[in-house]
Amino acid sequence: MADHVFNGRQGEQRFGNYLTEDIKRAKFCILGVSESIGPFANYGRVGAEFAFTSFYKQFVSWPYQDQSVDLIGNVIFKSSFPEDVHAASSLVEELDAFLLEILLAFVNSDQVPIVIGGGHNNALPIMRWAAQVKSCNTVINLDAHTDCRALNRRHSGNSFSTALSEGTITKYHAFGVHAYSLTPFMTNFMKKFNVELRTYEDYLLKNRVLLSDITRVLHDSNEAVGLEIDLDCIANMPSSAASPSGWDLDQIRAIMLQIDTQELAYIHLTEGAVISSDHERMLGRSLGYLCLDAIAIRESH
Repeated sequence: MADHVFNGRQGEQRFGNYLTEDIKRAKFCILGVSESIGPFANYGRVGAEFAFTSFYKQFVSWPYQDQSVDLIGNVIFKSSFPEDVHAASSLVEELDAFLLEILLAFVNSDQVPIVIGGGHNNALPIMRWAAQVKSCNTVINLDAHTDCRALNRRHSGNSFSTALSEGTITKYHAFGVHAYSLTPFMTNFMKKFNVELRTYEDYLLKNRVLLSDITRVLHDSNEAVGLEIDLDCIANMPSSAASPSGWDLDQIRAIMLQIDTQELAYIHLTEGAVISSDHERMLGRSLGYLCLDAIAIRESH
């Protein structure tokens, strides 16, 4: 990512300057994933391949404030785009293996990876890494969807059903799922694996507090917890399955600023998608805020 271009001011160090230096054992490691084969394989829209680039363009221009962060790189899909969902699923399986290899090679147990971009299919290799390296068996997913579809082939909609079925995780907490997106298969599957499901409608009608649910899970876990934030859960956010209903960005930012990220195994910011040119800046800055909010709380300790 050395080809970044940004406007700086004399005497001010930007992330773009900082990332060219030799960084030793940063607390946080950012990894970009630029692909939309996972959402496509799930009959979704493309656009997730542009999320990390949107983030990066904003990130390098922001002032560096002594955060302990490094950039691993950006995984870019370079092959011909698949013609059908079955071909896409085969490529998703290849990506699963490749991302796990990258994380094992570049992120150690003392570091927290922040994976940005791509589809929610990438949650599976991240969870596999966290299970191997951090003994992480618990994941929180802030999402409009459960991603617990059937396991007939890989795509962005079955990362968590795969992880539960293979034993990579044993505790899955899906918060903010839109009730009208649930199918009988998902409902039965989640009951079988004791998934904690809290619909977005629960938060609208039952006086539930998202922060309380998250802090309870963190407090009850003996190991670090994985945190998934699917941008579909944020209202009017440029994302693969954008919706007018959901939390607003500042509500999710407030969560990030209040939870103790020292208790997190990883952070995954996924499903952001640039569908039209006017989405790029808003998506990029939204991802930048969430990323820096996550770093800020640990930096204060």
